Amino acid sequence: MDTLFQDKTHDEGRQGEALMLEPGNKNNGRKLYIESYGCAMNFSDSEIVASILLERGFETTTDHNNADVIFINTCSIRENAEQRVRNRLKEFAVAKLKNPGMVVGVLGCMAERLKSKFLEEEKLVDVVVGPDAYRDLPNLIDQVDDGQRAVNVLLSREETYADISPVRLNSNGINAFVSIMRGCDNMCSFCVVPFTRGRERSRDPESIVAECTDLYNKGYREVTLLGQNVDSYKYKSESQESESPEVVNFADLLSLVAQVSPELRIRFSTSHPKDITDEVLYTIKKYDNICKYIHLPVQSGNSRVLELMNRTYDREWYMNRIDAIRRILPGCAISTDVITGFCTETEEEHQETLSMMDYVKYDFAYMFMYSERPGTLAAKRYADDIPEPVKRRRLSEVVQKQQQYSHERLKLLVGSTQKVLIEGFSKKSDKDYCGRSDQNAMVVFPVAESYKPGQYVDVHIDRCTTATLIGVVV
Repeated sequence: MDTLFQDKTHDEGRQGEALMLEPGNKNNGRKLYIESYGCAMNFSDSEIVASILLERGFETTTDHNNADVIFINTCSIRENAEQRVRNRLKEFAVAKLKNPGMVVGVLGCMAERLKSKFLEEEKLVDVVVGPDAYRDLPNLIDQVDDGQRAVNVLLSREETYADISPVRLNSNGINAFVSIMRGCDNMCSFCVVPFTRGRERSRDPESIVAECTDLYNKGYREVTLLGQNVDSYKYKSESQESESPEVVNFADLLSLVAQVSPELRIRFSTSHPKDITDEVLYTIKKYDNICKYIHLPVQSGNSRVLELMNRTYDREWYMNRIDAIRRILPGCAISTDVITGFCTETEEEHQETLSMMDYVKYDFAYMFMYSERPGTLAAKRYADDIPEPVKRRRLSEVVQKQQQYSHERLKLLVGSTQKVLIEGFSKKSDKDYCGRSDQNAMVVFPVAESYKPGQYVDVHIDRCTTATLIGVVV
């Protein structure tokens, strides 16, 4: 996703955080500003960065003009995301003219790939830090303070930041991301993540459960477990009572987190069709507080294209997993990712993607034209040979079909009663609350004094728009 997200941090967000600051720490009072672009993992990483720097005496600000240190946490998946970052860095350069001591840095996936361009060619940043090097940030900022440019993009096979309690940025106090793993071992030919985030490693389940328990005790009522491929989560711990290591898989982890409290909702992202098992589906069925919503990227409905993408499943396997979801979890919402115009994709193969959408009837989809990313396997092996107008036309057909099914899926819920977690006021009116159903549908309903954000309410659905359910509390 290349949507811009701004994690404009709050001083209020530090309430309840007992930060031990060293007397005379030169960073005491220095203002930190972070913006995040892209996926939920970047949001989670920004919260880790904030925690590390707040421990060193930094404070947060919502205005980059008042900042002493500015970081952009970046995505390298979509080309226009990179251009947005470049434009934003130029804006920060203007602010830096008024504050020559300002430190500007780039974090995350884009950092590794564009470090030389940002640091040396364009001289837009002072520091570049990869996703496994956030603990080194205080040292890198010190180097910049001493007049040097600083970079650390080394990847790790062990780093999970399991011991760091993230500072919840721009939080509503209700929903939170919890990272359960880092990196990716899948080598999808269109994707840069294995090169920018490194090898897959799973976080200690005890630390995950402890973080979720702490969030619940602080009033949070929904957590989203994050990983590039959550279904491949696997943590091996050496048991003192057994010579063989104890293995915790994703189904086990879901069960552990669900038992924190029946009032704590659990979501997760992202699943991979090659790894999602019936065991996971039956675990979701077992616990009412594990949401009946699965994001299962298909990318293409054609087996040959899927092989070129190195997705390691074919059309029939994907349909088998859809059938399993429908059988084990009736009414479960399913969303997906679709790429149109991948290398050598024919018109007939594009039609197979459309027919897959007809088969599944997705509730929601992220839809993109193929955009070649330097360093990926596809960029090395295949020509980006589908003309831009053809890509756009195919994307338009996918979008049009998805809009049809999104509306149809919502209409099926009209007349039903949905359990909704209130997240806050509707974007359009402070006379309405909004929240999400178990199936991740947005629900809008009138405000009343008897309920407030963070509470669950049963909402009778009277009608729907193309994207929203509308009803009243019963």
